[in-house]
This record gives sequence, C-alpha cells and structure tokens, in this order.
Amino acid sequence: MDKQSYRPRIIDRKVDEYLAAFGAVCIEGPKWCGKTWTSAYHSKSEIYIGDPAGNFQNRQLAQLSPSLVLEGETPRLIDEWQEVPPLWDAVRYKVDETPQKGQFILTGSATPNHKGILHSGAGRIGRLRMRPMSLYESGDSSGKISLKELCHGELTSCLTGEVDLRRLIELIVRGGWPGSLGLPLDKASLLPAEYLNAVVDDDVFRMDGVKRDTQKMRLLLRSLARNESTTATNRTLMRDIKDMDDEEIDSDTVSAYLDIFKRLFITDNQPPFSTGMRSSVRVKQAEKRHFADPSLACALLKATPSGLLGDLERLGFLFEALCERDLRIYADSFGTGLYHYQDYSNREIDAVIELTDGSWCAFEIKLGANQIDAAAENLLTIKRKFEEDPRGKPPAVLCVLCGLTNAAYQRPDGVFVVPITALKD
Repeated sequence: MDKQSYRPRIIDRKVDEYLAAFGAVCIEGPKWCGKTWTSAYHSKSEIYIGDPAGNFQNRQLAQLSPSLVLEGETPRLIDEWQEVPPLWDAVRYKVDETPQKGQFILTGSATPNHKGILHSGAGRIGRLRMRPMSLYESGDSSGKISLKELCHGELTSCLTGEVDLRRLIELIVRGGWPGSLGLPLDKASLLPAEYLNAVVDDDVFRMDGVKRDTQKMRLLLRSLARNESTTATNRTLMRDIKDMDDEEIDSDTVSAYLDIFKRLFITDNQPPFSTGMRSSVRVKQAEKRHFADPSLACALLKATPSGLLGDLERLGFLFEALCERDLRIYADSFGTGLYHYQDYSNREIDAVIELTDGSWCAFEIKLGANQIDAAAENLLTIKRKFEEDPRGKPPAVLCVLCGLTNAAYQRPDGVFVVPITALKD
C-alpha cells in the first residue's frame, strides 16, 4: 500500500501499544471498515488469505502448511485468517517459539467456531475491535472537543459552527465506510446494501458450511433495523416480524441468527450499565440493539434523506445510533466502555461511559437544540435520585450530545452541551 495516502485512524495508537506488548495482534471488525489498510500500514510484509490469484493459492498454502505463510518480515500481516482457522494456533506456536513482540497482525471479519482452534491465545495474541469511521476520522467533525477531557469535566466553551440537518442525514445514510468517502450520496448508499447482500448470500455459509434460510435472515435484519437503538427483546423481534412481514420465525432461529450476526460483526449492541456502585436501584439488563453502522439500518429500511425528513421519530433513533457509534470508538481509545442505563422506575440514560477509576458520565442524545432543556432536566433528575440513595454514586459528568447546535458550553446547572460534529477522542 501507499502509506503516504493512508488516512489515520483512532485505533492506530492502540495497534502500536499492542504490538509493543503482545507477540501478535488480532484486529477484528466488519468487512470494509478499514482493517486491512490499517494493518498494512503497521506491517512490513503481508499475505492475503482471501486473494483469488492462482486459484486461491494463498489459502491452499495456508491449509497445507500454516507455518510457511508466517515467513516474512515482521510485523507480518495475515489478512482474513479465519478462512483457515489453524493459522491461529500456528501464530500462537510461533510466538511461543520466538518470544519477541509485534511479530504478527491478524485481521478477521468473522469469529469462527472454536473447532480447529486449540488455544485461546491468551497472553500471546491481543485482540482489538475496529469499527467503521467516526465523524472525526472521516473529516466530518471538527474535533474541537475531546471526549476524554469532557469525561474529566474539562471543556472550554466555543462556537463550533452551524450544522445543517440535511447534512446530518447524509452522514447517517452514508455511514462510516472508508470506501464511501468522497462519493455522491446515491453511490455511497449502495455500499451498505451490497454489504448486507454479500454477508447473507455468501459469508454466512462460508463461516461453517451450513445452509440457512436467507429469507428469514433478511426478515430478522429488517426487524433489527426497525428496532435500532431500542432494547427490543427476542420475543419483540418475533412479534415484529409477524406484524410487519406476516411471517413466522421461532425463538431458536432468532437466537441462532443473532449469534451469527454478532460473529460477523454486523451487530454491535450496547450493554447495560450495571452500576458498580452499591445502589438500591434495580437496573434492567437488556442490551440496546445496534448495527455496526447506522447506514446498515438505513439500507434495510430503504431510508432516503427525503424519507427521513418526513419521519423525525425514526431519524431520532438513527441519529442516536450514529452518536453511540462514535462515542464507542472514542471511548475505546482511552480504555473505557460504552453502556446505556435503564431501571425499573422508567429512568433512562442514552449512553454511559464508565472510567477506570469507577466514576461515570451520563449522556443524553438529542437531534434538535429545542430538546436540550428536557434532556438536561432528565439527567439532573437521575443524578438527584442517586444522590438521595445512601449507597448510590451519582454521575460525575452530565452531557447532552446534540445534532443541531452551534456551540459547546456548560449550562448554569452544570450540564455540558456538545455537538456531535465537534467531538473527537
């Protein structure tokens, strides 16, 4: 690759850190999110297992003699290693045999069954999750506000520029796929649709050679799109398919297909915040449903910019998905996780970031500036509830992440307001 043309990614720092700490690094994530480009940027030699040249001779070589494909200058990139699962153990053995750091970079767009993998690789192979580009990485956020600094209560008020609603919609429909940057929207929107077709028609079968009902898979994907950014249960998905598509699907099939989508990194659910504080509040333990990128939901719903302008409720859920995708990417960069909060008193927080010292930050996500007051009041109400609980630990930072605001600032009540188009790691 031409390393001069490489567009930096937030995960680059983590790759360098892991190469210095582990014998090998495995970068996992959905196809087309940039894993191969990033890995090639950090490597000095490479082999592409999925290369069709010579009747897939690289794959055949890896199957016949995994150790041979490991030969080359290090760090050596082994792209799409899951095509030949024994490569994992070959890398693990080589790292044990030659105890130096940063020997291999593996990329994977599917998690294979454990059959054929003898060792977890713990202590030898570090795992990193890569996602599509955030707005900051794609150049669509100014990066004036650092999430890491914000989570420590640090923000310098500033004007961040006007934000156009149509532009926000375009960013949602386009998604964070590196291959879409610079394309007209009508061309860029083809990528997520074809991505899903390729996964359902090809990748699902290639995972384990089992034929599945692709029609039912598409029905379930559409139901997930209709329930994007919600805590819909498997039973709710089944009922939705029956009501909206007039089709039946049993619970075992739903569970099995959801597991496949997870292993292919199509979905990227947001776990619940199980408050480490000893609070008496009963917290629900449902994950919030997300695709790896909101553009996938748009493709499944056949959502167009004009259609979303006429359906602001759906647009709100998709905007939330966009923000939570970016929050997760930024939070990962400084070793924290992204969660959501929901308790049995119907109190909810869209996004929660828990810091390594146990403190936590609460985020409400709103598309319009006219929703900021209500969002701030919700955060303050929840904070007061935790303050009233003798065993509770209230959030250290409250923030409204907004779409249509032109400034980043702290309100008199202490709540921060930040536009998503000004945020970075």
